[in-house]
Amino acid sequence: MTDLKKNTIEVCFSPKLFPDRLTKENYIVVIVDILRATTSICTAFKNGVKAIIPVATIEEAYEYKKKGYIIASERDGKVTDFADFGNSAFNFTVERVKGKTIIYSTTNGTQAIEMAKSAKNVVIGSFINLKSLTEWLVKHNKNVVILCAGWKNKFNLEDSIFAGVLVENLLKYPIFKINCDSASAALDLWKLAKTDLLGFIEKAAHRHRLKKLGLDDVLEYSFTLNTSDVVPVLDDKIIKDVNNNSENL
Repeated sequence: MTDLKKNTIEVCFSPKLFPDRLTKENYIVVIVDILRATTSICTAFKNGVKAIIPVATIEEAYEYKKKGYIIASERDGKVTDFADFGNSAFNFTVERVKGKTIIYSTTNGTQAIEMAKSAKNVVIGSFINLKSLTEWLVKHNKNVVILCAGWKNKFNLEDSIFAGVLVENLLKYPIFKINCDSASAALDLWKLAKTDLLGFIEKAAHRHRLKKLGLDDVLEYSFTLNTSDVVPVLDDKIIKDVNNNSENL
């Protein structure tokens, strides 16, 4: 296979960069919000949730609440007043979510999903489903755009480090190549952080926002690799686990 035929890997360090991405055709968007939305979504499917409907605004979430749906919602780390629970992965227990459809709205993650939903293929990425995500991307053999949710359209460390490990994993397969400096930078950042991941994340601003709110109990869990084989994919505004539901794009 010649280099020209390889699929490209691009990283958008912020949703603000997504409209100006280099990749315009035949691509899959990987949404990343390690602290905490994409980790929580993967956890929910690990614990048997039927489906998750992401919504960008609190107003949309409230409309679903009036229809009787279970709501998981937060802004700036704090649970919204009408929600059933917030954004911690530990909220999405088997008892709460198994077999149910959850409405989900967060400060950063669901905003990134909203931005990317015009793409044909959108998948959820986290450290806990890294291996299954990588295998799924290889199977689908398309260009990859890794969209970091960041923090209010700003760069953050945790999402960018995950982008780096996903780049590293994809480059193990000859069907992929890097096509932008941001993917190379993410890879270098991962190589710098991986020997002491939790120690490195002490530098992350959002780690300290969560600590102030007493919500950093999920930290170690969020940076543990491959504890789940789920592959949550957005399909017509609804996220489902295609790995365990035997569905395909």
